[in-house]
Parts: sequence; structure tokens; C-alpha cells
Amino acid sequence: MTTVRQSAVAGAFYPGNARELDTAVRAYLDEAGAWQGPVPKAIIAPHAGYVYSGPVAATAYVRLAAVRDVITRVVLLGPCHRVPVKGLAASSADAFVTPLGQIPLDRKAIEDMLDMSQVQIFDQPHALEHSLEVHLPFLQEMLGEFSLVPLVVGPASADEIAEVLDRLWGGPETLIVISTDLSHYLDYESAIDIDARTCKAIENMDGNAISDNAACGRYPVRGLLATAKRRAMTIETVDLRNSGDTAGPRNQVVGYGSWVLTEGDADA
Repeated sequence: MTTVRQSAVAGAFYPGNARELDTAVRAYLDEAGAWQGPVPKAIIAPHAGYVYSGPVAATAYVRLAAVRDVITRVVLLGPCHRVPVKGLAASSADAFVTPLGQIPLDRKAIEDMLDMSQVQIFDQPHALEHSLEVHLPFLQEMLGEFSLVPLVVGPASADEIAEVLDRLWGGPETLIVISTDLSHYLDYESAIDIDARTCKAIENMDGNAISDNAACGRYPVRGLLATAKRRAMTIETVDLRNSGDTAGPRNQVVGYGSWVLTEGDADA
């Protein structure tokens, strides 16, 4: 019997109707513009409601156009907002669903990770979690058929998370996506200041310089930066804005950024 993780925030964080969702995502991608250049091995992008963070996420996702039929697996890590977890929580589902259709999970890759003490099967953190789900329609628009390795991440060391990423790294068929928003509910100018410092830390691949209140996905970001630094990857800031720039008021904003990481021999 196939078990499916149903969408939890369709109709709230993004349109619940397939046609409306397709139109919305395509509009964000069109606004981001075409891209010709190195193809990312990894992406860091935000996970808020599309009206707020969609334009920022799209600036990273448009860079996958050249490898639509090359990437066949996505490793997706994001923070827990509802059910706490220590380490990394994998799902027992066979597929995740959005209004755009089902995405099969790479069950073999998930089972092969369970020998690592920091990884467990724990479905409750996945059930209502939006930090992974909001990325799926962008991936469905930009890629052909692909499988998914979704991991909800709680407190864990950068090395523990890097160990998992290294196990799943693969070749050009595998894309790594890290989901994070930045500062939360500061005034506009304060958010710009702290988000700029977080951006600099990410550009320097210095996960320790990301303060605990600066990024809800700081644990997976730190893990990616640890392995990226060891691999001598190149990182580029693609976008850095907040909800005051996209759709919200400026008295309390949430920060968003997009970064792409490429390997030394990446070219498109």
C-alpha cells in the first residue's frame, strides 16, 4: 500500500488550485528572468507564503532550466516549525503531494541513511511542516521527473548534517536544496542590518557566524556550508530582500535570501 504525505499548506501559503498554482509559479519565474551560467549543485532559498517569498525563491530556481532533464533527485532540508525534532527526521511516506501532482520519495536513499545516529524516521514533523512543502511546486515546474529525499532538521551539529549531505551528494543527477527564512518580525531597517550580516556569513561559508535568531534554517545551512567549504565550492548571493520589499508592511518584516552553490567544474 502506497502511503502519501498530503499537502498541508496548499490554499494558504500558495494556491490550492493546480492551474492557479502553475500560473503563480511561472509568473515568479518569469519575473526572475532567464539565466545562462553555471548550474547550481545546491540552493538556499526561503519558504514563506508565496506572495512574500516567492519572488526571492524564484531567482534561485530559474537557474535550473538548463538541467531540467539532468536532475532526477532532490535532497531537501528545512527546519521544524511545529513538531520539535533532534537531528534529522526522514519520512516513511512513499510520495509527497502538491496540487501539481505526486513526487516519489527515494526510499532506498532514506533507508540507507538510517545507520547514522542523527537520522530517524519520524513522520509527525513532516505532517504539517511548510518549510519543505513550499519548495515542491517550484521544483515541479523547473524539473522533469524526480525523486525526493525530504528531511526536517532540528538541533544538530554542522558536521552531523554535512555527513548526511555527503552520503546523499551524488553527481549531477542530485540537487541539494536548503530551506530557510532569515530574520523574523523586526522593523525594516533592523532586518536589513541583521540579514546583511547573515548574508556575509553565508558568502564566507562561516556557519558559526550565523546567529541563532538570524535564520530559522540555520542548522541545515551550517551543514551545507561546512561541506561546501571542504569541497571548495563557489557561492553566489542571488537575492536578498524582506517582506517589506515584496508584499507586507515595514513595521514587522521577515527576511529572505537566495544563494546558489556550484562545484568547480560546473558549467552550463
